[in-house]
Amino acid sequence: MARDVIVVGAGPVGLMTAGELRLGGADVVVYERLPQPTRQSRGASFTRRTAECFEQRGLLERLGPTEPADSHFGGVPIDLGMLEEDHYGHRGVSQFRTERMLEQWVGELGVPVLRGREVTALRQDGEGVVVRADGAGGPCEERAAYLVGCDGGRSTVRRLARIAFPGTEGRRGFLTADVTGIATRKRRIGENLPGGSMVMAMDLEDGVTRVVVHEAGTPPPRDRDAVAFSDLADAWQRLTGESLHHGRCRWISCFTDASRAAAAYRSGRVFLAGDAAHVQPPAMAQGLSVGVQDAVNLGWKLAAVAAGRAGEELLDTYHAERHPVGAQLARNARAAIELRLTGEDMDPVREVVGELLSHPDAAAYAAGMLSNLGVRPAHAPRPHPHPRRRHPHHRRPPPAHRTGPAADHPRRRSPSPRRRQRVHRPRHRHRHLDRGRRPGPPRRLRRLDRPRHRRHPHRRPRPLVRRPLKGSPAALDRRAGPGGETARTCRRRAPASASTTPTPTAKDLVEWPAPNGIR
Repeated sequence: MARDVIVVGAGPVGLMTAGELRLGGADVVVYERLPQPTRQSRGASFTRRTAECFEQRGLLERLGPTEPADSHFGGVPIDLGMLEEDHYGHRGVSQFRTERMLEQWVGELGVPVLRGREVTALRQDGEGVVVRADGAGGPCEERAAYLVGCDGGRSTVRRLARIAFPGTEGRRGFLTADVTGIATRKRRIGENLPGGSMVMAMDLEDGVTRVVVHEAGTPPPRDRDAVAFSDLADAWQRLTGESLHHGRCRWISCFTDASRAAAAYRSGRVFLAGDAAHVQPPAMAQGLSVGVQDAVNLGWKLAAVAAGRAGEELLDTYHAERHPVGAQLARNARAAIELRLTGEDMDPVREVVGELLSHPDAAAYAAGMLSNLGVRPAHAPRPHPHPRRRHPHHRRPPPAHRTGPAADHPRRRSPSPRRRQRVHRPRHRHRHLDRGRRPGPPRRLRRLDRPRHRRHPHRRPRPLVRRPLKGSPAALDRRAGPGGETARTCRRRAPASASTTPTPTAKDLVEWPAPNGIR
């Protein structure tokens, strides 16, 4: 019997896609070319949006302790502390650690991960996709309704599906390694050096330091297997004067500043996600995060269509929603690399960008791009002024100096001693929205000694009734008009003896709201 989905690639994106599909009830299997998990760890952090995706599945706590990640654009820091929303990501988490956690999760869900299977060919028709792979037992074929390629920047699935991969070629080379036994000064967001060079050093777990080096004028390396740790240590010493030769290298690799995005995220029954759909320099710390969000966006849709709960048109929204994100990521990566590594000629631009990012509005926009909280749906069914904005519970905690009944609310400060009155929490207009909601601060605080001035749109205004008022004739004439001609009449039924009662004058009348029940 044919499976619902075959996922190619057992990295973080492929495992997250498989888990989302299995949660939706799909029959899914994962193919992985490598026989064993690799110890290489290109991704060492993830954004705030990706942390929310992990938290929704109960996976964030499985990663263990992390530390907040600062934000920057092209080496220009962004002060996240002045923003209302919490844009801090998580760093110090190696990709190997993330993969191990996700593989354990999909194993609990019952998803098989078949290692040592390399996809060599595929063909698709109106009913499904046939995948041919080479494994330990020889060539094999398997049929599925859909195929998802999560097999990295050199994706075989993308090549076999004949999906174009436009972008820019790499012009700069970078060396990166995980090293133990060194005590170099930490440069978590990188340090720009004269001439357009850059070095970075960031702590991971268990005494491991992630080291990244770019030496200006060095051409991009062509063969990853030919890179040695001595090449990185020599370049680090030439740029910083510090020696790393005594350190122990766990793994080393190289990359370029190439930035690309697939022309289409879907071709018939074949889909792309993660680095198979978009690549950018790892120094941007965006690849793993955006790939996980691709998986979350595609997983539930593909599972719903495979189970017959939705039509094929739902799958078209994947490209419509995620392709603009990948294109923006490629553009931002090119801009950030040029801003950071051009050299002293770019110093005036860096100063201008720094001044702009000191303003809260500009900083919030840039932080939203980098944390992925600024992603907005491009085709909302109804126009809304704040689509997919953060709920108040997801906003940053209040400063420690705030006190009072509204201290937990990010926008409302504690009432001053002069205005501190007894307050109450009004009911929510829609009771069903409060079901399952976490306890939080009151939406609005109202003083009980201050009357409301709102009037229900369907409530008729109260009629006016005439009542006697004491006062001088001049004062009464100023309020009701001379002789009482401007006084409004009352619709209350007059008593039987009203015909013998003389008509009151302005001296005896004043307009008052009629009590309830008088018509």
